[in-house]
Amino acid sequence: MEVGDNAFLTAGVILAGGLASRMGGGDKTLLNLKGKTILQHVIDRLSPQVDKIVLNANGNPKRFSKYPIVVIPDNINGFLGPLAGVLAGLDWAEENGFHRIVTVAGDTPFFPVTLVDDLLAALRNSNSKIALAITKPSKSKRLIRHPTFGIWPVDLKEDLRKSLADGVRKVVHWTEKHNHIDVLFEKNLHDPFFNVNTPHDLYIAKNKINLEVK
Repeated sequence: MEVGDNAFLTAGVILAGGLASRMGGGDKTLLNLKGKTILQHVIDRLSPQVDKIVLNANGNPKRFSKYPIVVIPDNINGFLGPLAGVLAGLDWAEENGFHRIVTVAGDTPFFPVTLVDDLLAALRNSNSKIALAITKPSKSKRLIRHPTFGIWPVDLKEDLRKSLADGVRKVVHWTEKHNHIDVLFEKNLHDPFFNVNTPHDLYIAKNKINLEVK
């Protein structure tokens, strides 16, 4: 495994703590996509890039018992969004000797296989501690942020805990005060951060599975 300096200190956290309301409830991550669950696709894609993977999911963890990964719930009540999952991951990481985490969304089976490499490379060439993924649609000047895909240092976890207690919910509202950097990922055959939110998205994903960004 080669994901940059001190790669063994980077843990991967799959964020799957949402309510899947647009999918009609339940776990989007457990939907079938070409013979494997979306979660298994995400695990297979992330595993070569990090030393350890944990899953941030609320509710009964036994529903994920077939997967050889630790399941950690939000440690703040109320389904406060992805920042609560990031905090849960940072707390787990510190307890287990990791210095930083990389987060990915649990409903996004096509994210880049170079995600961690590219985020770490960008951090090494900056004065920032947080790096977030962005893409740029073709023929557009608008950049699209993908704030659930990022690298986060453990030493900011208490600041994040306080910010959540103060009512901060949007990822970028917190990361901007820490001078995060955006890392551009190219959109080739399709959006590498395409996520499955609706039944129609699942249909699209089934047609895209053979066109993964490598």
